[in-house]
Amino acid sequence: MAASPALALASGWSGSARAARPITLGLTPVFLDSDIVLVRQIEAYLSRRLGRTVQVVKRRTYREISALLIAGQLDAAWICGFPFVQHREALSLVAAPLYRGASLYRSYVIVRRDRRAESLADLSGDIHAFSDPDSNSGFLVTSAALAARGETAAGFFARSFFTYGHRNVIRAVASGLAQSGSVDGYVWDVMAELEPALVRATRILRTSEPMGFPPIAASRQTEPSIIAATKAAFLGMDRSTIGQEILATLRLDGFAPVAPSQFDSIAALWRQVREAG
Repeated sequence: MAASPALALASGWSGSARAARPITLGLTPVFLDSDIVLVRQIEAYLSRRLGRTVQVVKRRTYREISALLIAGQLDAAWICGFPFVQHREALSLVAAPLYRGASLYRSYVIVRRDRRAESLADLSGDIHAFSDPDSNSGFLVTSAALAARGETAAGFFARSFFTYGHRNVIRAVASGLAQSGSVDGYVWDVMAELEPALVRATRILRTSEPMGFPPIAASRQTEPSIIAATKAAFLGMDRSTIGQEILATLRLDGFAPVAPSQFDSIAALWRQVREAG
């Protein structure tokens, strides 16, 4: 287990650095359910790079993290592309993960492996599991696909519910609690490696087009120097031992700069859903 930031970093800190307020980074269930070891590794790595204590703040929903970030109560957060386009004016992009060589991912609609269904139309009347109402891959993409058909989730599915975690969507479909689900393709792919027995009980019915991978974003209230240092830390993560361990756990290649236009396709989906009512 990685040493705590206090033990690992104190020997190299000045008194003023130790006295400075902690820098806060929000995490949501957009990624794999972060265990305590991973959280401590992220805190240790960022604290070492920024020269100040970094505290990871976790919440159950995307909306809770977004609210804290917009209010300036978090310096930065790992968020979904959907909250970013919703609150673009209040946020600055820091970096985005590189997954399989690109800052892109897809949304999947999944069903049980033995389910006889071939298209979204076959899921009419299902009990459907969504991840989070502010999730692009776990809600917005499917909602936009239904809007294109002149449907809404409430009218198309017999019932839907939110699991507040992509892993939980997989569990719900695998167990039969839900007949279908909307899930982050990155999470499904990684879980297929980490928990193959669970994921093998499901299959991919529908795959979206590539979209901007959930980014690290900072509040516009955050000091520019902190934003710059945080960006440098993420961009250099693949060049340190702890950083490489974090990336290996998350099955990511690294982090790269990202432009707001990377999320234009998500903004277009949001407009499509709003216009459909």
